[in-house]
Amino acid sequence: MDQLLAIKVFARVVEAGTFTRAADSLQMPKATVTKLIQSLEAHLQVKLLLRTTRRVTVTPDGAAYYERTSRLMSELSELDASLRGAQASPRGRLRIDTGGAIASGILLPALPEFRARYPDLHIDLGVTDRIVDLIGENVDCALRGVAEDSTLISRKIGTVGWTTCASPGYLRRRGKVQHPRDLEAKHALVGYASARTSRTQSLVFTRGEETVTIDRRPEVTVNEHNAHVAAALAGLGVVQTLDFSVRPHITRRALVPVLGDWPRAPQPIYVVYPPSKHPSAKLRVFVDWVAALMAKVR
Repeated sequence: MDQLLAIKVFARVVEAGTFTRAADSLQMPKATVTKLIQSLEAHLQVKLLLRTTRRVTVTPDGAAYYERTSRLMSELSELDASLRGAQASPRGRLRIDTGGAIASGILLPALPEFRARYPDLHIDLGVTDRIVDLIGENVDCALRGVAEDSTLISRKIGTVGWTTCASPGYLRRRGKVQHPRDLEAKHALVGYASARTSRTQSLVFTRGEETVTIDRRPEVTVNEHNAHVAAALAGLGVVQTLDFSVRPHITRRALVPVLGDWPRAPQPIYVVYPPSKHPSAKLRVFVDWVAALMAKVR
């Protein structure tokens, strides 16, 4: 038995909660995962995991073993990295998760520069507007607009502005938007619903000390950012969305900003990742790079 491999697999099963999810994240057959866990338990002569039809439960011995081996594996990884010179040239697989807006509008256009700088890193980018379980799904970090999970490290890396806009054709048909209250009855809205909560995002407008919030039901609602922009381009109604994602369309006059004197407060962006005494070199270089990238976004 390869004990180091077995320990790594055991830790992944504990974090993922099932043998199937652990096997998928490790790109390993489920039968191999099962065999390694059984061999490790036979070697230690203790039961580490209790399996049910739906989930894996860690025994008290398993919990203690996981805690001790996690520290050892982290220290071993750092030692390997320092001896290989990985601090200067990190390598391996880096799993990142983010929403469609940031992926298509910010991260992917700049990623060639990051790849040129760190050619030995293999990027696995998950694009979804739901909040993924970083530990359970073995994701190194995520870019989010909220920092609500207290079990994760959150670092604010920038802010992005909002723009309210519509297509020229829509505005010709329905008329100008002169005040936020016009959106309560005179205009059609394209709403954005959270893929995580299914709640439709309110439209918020601020001028001086006055804030107006529009909460009415939109005529059209989508739950993915690129679809939100596409709906505006199609002339379905007024949208309030992140500025960087519509700025190219505004430049070529496919969309027209409205209510520019009623801006919404900027949206903070965070990079979040699981806590660790020694974050990996590949995670450190990505966090520093994406923070510098976000500092250029307005």
